Amino acid sequence: MKLSKQLPLNALRVFEAVARLQSFTLAGAELGMSQTAVSYQIKLLEGHVGEALFLRKPRRIALSEAGDRLLPKVVEGFELLREALADLRNTTEATLIIHSTATFASQWLARHLGLFQLSNPGIAVRLETSQQMIDFSRIEADLAIRNGKGNWPGLRAHFVMRNHFTPMLSPQLAESVGGINTPLDLLKLRIIDPSDSWWQIWFTAAGHPDVALDVYPRSKLGAQAFEATAAVAGHGVAILRPEFYAEDVAAGRLFQPFDLTCEDGSHYWLVYPEARRNAGKIRAFRDFLRANLPDFE
Repeated sequence: MKLSKQLPLNALRVFEAVARLQSFTLAGAELGMSQTAVSYQIKLLEGHVGEALFLRKPRRIALSEAGDRLLPKVVEGFELLREALADLRNTTEATLIIHSTATFASQWLARHLGLFQLSNPGIAVRLETSQQMIDFSRIEADLAIRNGKGNWPGLRAHFVMRNHFTPMLSPQLAESVGGINTPLDLLKLRIIDPSDSWWQIWFTAAGHPDVALDVYPRSKLGAQAFEATAAVAGHGVAILRPEFYAEDVAAGRLFQPFDLTCEDGSHYWLVYPEARRNAGKIRAFRDFLRANLPDFE
């Protein structure tokens, strides 16, 4: 029997697009098909498996229980096919594309990538930074460094390092208000991004849960690394992961007034599609992190 009779690959491709976009119309636009053609392929696949894959609701669709079971296997299957084709084109090991938060990229990754490339001269590296959580099915990327709780469906996640935080500022700024002797002394200064939930967590742990941070001007800079730069320049107090700025502390550019650090349950993780766990370049980077980060799991 021909493979096309056994495995409706085109219908599976349409199913994946509809499930990801939650729309027959959007899936058709992405695949260059009419909505009628998309509906036909889904009906074809439903006839093949003998169950409905979608629940048709007013103005929206949702995966049925059968569709929910099928989707991760379809995604993994297509990823394995893409990997096999890349191997045949001899490009799998050419370039490792890493997406990272700006802070982790600037404070750790960029400082260590040279070591990775010395150990893996056949792998070029392209580093992209973004505060957004990328979709591996839409963005060209091999792996990502994410901040979160490590539970992303369809992705393999490895713990990289814990993320804790504490207020930091320049020594000169601290001196300008006679020193920082109590947590409330910080309120004499500009708070960099008072809307950041970390501030409320820290002040609560410091014994001041009722601090009114909403009266301070908003100053959202988009990444912890940028907030640290503003703090070094004396523009205010930032709440930072202190280990990232040990050199600034040693050089007298930053000052950590209190030993108290806090966590919000989100930490740094290495993630990549489960189906790509055995790709050579991903294995190489995983081994590199394991060798250089004591808490890597």
